[in-house]
Amino acid sequence: MKNYHIFTIALAVLFLQSCSVTSSGTVDANSNQQVMVSGDAVVFKRAFSTISEENLKKNLSVIASDEMEGRDTGSEGQKKAGRYIIKQYEDMGVSYPAVLGSYYQKVPEEALKGRRGDLPASENILAFIPGSEKPEEVIVVSAHYDHVGIKNGVIYNGADDDGSGTVAVMEIAKAFQSAKKAGHGPKRSVLFLHVTGEEHGLLGSKYYAEHPVFPLANTVVNLNIDMIGRCDPDNCGKNYVYVIGSDMLSTDLKKINEEANKNYTQMQLNYKYDDPNDTQRLYYRSDHYNFAKNGIPVAFYFDGIHEDYHQPSDDPDKIDYKALKLRTELIFATAWELAKRESRIVVDGKK
Repeated sequence: MKNYHIFTIALAVLFLQSCSVTSSGTVDANSNQQVMVSGDAVVFKRAFSTISEENLKKNLSVIASDEMEGRDTGSEGQKKAGRYIIKQYEDMGVSYPAVLGSYYQKVPEEALKGRRGDLPASENILAFIPGSEKPEEVIVVSAHYDHVGIKNGVIYNGADDDGSGTVAVMEIAKAFQSAKKAGHGPKRSVLFLHVTGEEHGLLGSKYYAEHPVFPLANTVVNLNIDMIGRCDPDNCGKNYVYVIGSDMLSTDLKKINEEANKNYTQMQLNYKYDDPNDTQRLYYRSDHYNFAKNGIPVAFYFDGIHEDYHQPSDDPDKIDYKALKLRTELIFATAWELAKRESRIVVDGKK
């Protein structure tokens, strides 16, 4: 997550419990609400079960290893991490947007003028599962895969920031792909977006928002993941996650996320940073903001500021993999409902 001093600025009751379903798995004709058909419920459960601590740990041990040299924007270490990410998508059978011709959206040097001056050209990485019924509508699940590199000869591995989000996005993609292989892919398209340059001022997501691969008007929501593998001093020992901005632009989004949590993960959803008087202004400090400022509903998942934030001690052995798995499961369940429901969520907020 980018430093504040630089940037001041299931499933909806599976879907809605009051609906009834006939023995054949169809919606009761007397209700106008949505429910998950029985076949989808089985596929969802199987997809949900593919999210594993073992795989999260395996991927994070590579992404946040010394070999990646802190993944500074445009560095060889970041490019090496990017190649590893792409290999995982290739292995799971998840391709890229056809219009790109590869997993890379190239971000030129002129778009990467960060707080430390000009940066080398870099890349956003995009994996994509097209929707079966509403392919023009896109759910974006995002995380930044850059970190702060090497300082004074010391590698800053960024396991939580944002290695945790990076591996969560890949695990969510794997779950969606398992459902697709079972013949129950998402109705809407899902874009798995790994952005560069976050630590230098949200630059990769800014570039994507200004040069979208899919029209922003067709972008339904952005679920952004930035640090979900640790706890902050106020919450260690609790089963929680901060969710930021989920009702800023859409009252539907917060309800869907809460219902997914109620049905599947039962965490404490902490809305502390939705307070307009939040002095840390976290709503403005990660990549979701470049979607929100364009009127796209967002939810930002976050574990808080801990002692290893932007320190060389943010290493994989300090990650709480049980918490990382649970938070990843919540985001997948929320994304599943957003991608499968009949109607697009409303945009009715004012912020």
